[in-house]
Amino acid sequence: MPDTFQGSLQVNVTIEGQLIPVESATVTIFDTGNPNTIIEQTTTNSSGQTDFISLPAPNPEYSLEITNEQPYSEFNLRVEAEGYEPFFVSAMQILPGINSLQRVPLRPLALNQLPDRSVIPPHTLFYDYPPKIPEPEVKPIADDGEIVLSRVVIPEYVIVHDGPPADNSANNYYVKYKDYIKNVASSEIYATWPESTIYANVLAIMSFTMNRVYTEYYRGRGYDFTITSSTAYDQKWMKDRNIYENIDYVVDSIFNNYLSRPGIRQPILTGYCDGNRVTCSGLSQWGSKSLGDAGYSAIDIIHYYYGDDMFINTADAISGVPSSWPGENLTLGSTGQKVRQMQEHLNRIARNYPLIPTVTADGAFGPATAESVRVFQQVFDLPQTGVVDFATWYTISDIYVGVSRIAEPGAF
Repeated sequence: MPDTFQGSLQVNVTIEGQLIPVESATVTIFDTGNPNTIIEQTTTNSSGQTDFISLPAPNPEYSLEITNEQPYSEFNLRVEAEGYEPFFVSAMQILPGINSLQRVPLRPLALNQLPDRSVIPPHTLFYDYPPKIPEPEVKPIADDGEIVLSRVVIPEYVIVHDGPPADNSANNYYVKYKDYIKNVASSEIYATWPESTIYANVLAIMSFTMNRVYTEYYRGRGYDFTITSSTAYDQKWMKDRNIYENIDYVVDSIFNNYLSRPGIRQPILTGYCDGNRVTCSGLSQWGSKSLGDAGYSAIDIIHYYYGDDMFINTADAISGVPSSWPGENLTLGSTGQKVRQMQEHLNRIARNYPLIPTVTADGAFGPATAESVRVFQQVFDLPQTGVVDFATWYTISDIYVGVSRIAEPGAF
């Protein structure tokens, strides 16, 4: 593999089930093709993070056009820390020119517990997975109770069945909704594609997911999960896979959106396929890449594949957050209760992430608050603007809930 092309990887280590960072964890990266060869070894900082590590990657053209060449390089990862079970993941996928993020949940040591090991399967655009079984984009509202929700609410978690629906041997995993969408998008499209293409595909992935949530599709059939990882039935989710920084931010920016048609309450079950090995009546992933190259916006791409009456809708509510988005950016000069709440949340987060400066929670957004926000954005891979926009507000909410639950009885 030529070493003239590079991608990068940042490893983020927290305690399993919490967002408490693990400092001084040893992070070792190996070549997947030669697993005894150490590529890099480093340790995590007080935020549980490594620096971005530069790694060799293939020619960018391999992910920008249909080819038989694998468009990503693969690496193995081992993470170890005193008092925790070691964590292993194989075949992380590094794309050229893209920052990659590997989240590592470390499990406290316990007797008779096997180390956590995951192998990332091939990307869906580089492997022949079973094609999607066609379904109508709107589920009929029958009298049998199949539709049980009265409004569209973004869930805090989805339960992913890691296999086809009837495979009773497959595990179920509780996955935060945003993390699920980021995982699927990183597994279904290439992060090297145009931004408008990524937005359009993320919208389709979210709408498909929200249809499963809203209609209680699998629960109505006697299953105890929300969605599967089978491409024949749903979308590809890969346990412990790395995600990409640009996809991470796209999802954070629009995660409360889904696709609608006039007069239809439920989110649309948006069909899509790769457009190369498999064709379908919905969005073509490779075709959407070509449209993005041609300058199409995300909504133009949506209209091209789903028709001009398809529009972007917003969920009625978001589960698992202390308070909803104030509706406008909080920046220098902003005042009020929302500013005070944000400051209080940052101060609580700073107890576990000491790089973040604490501030006076006075409801006045001054330079000290802007600096605290900027450092928070740096730590959590957001654009470092010092402004609390939609993505930053809900990331602060997510991290606040994650770090405060351990110390607050009755949080679960």
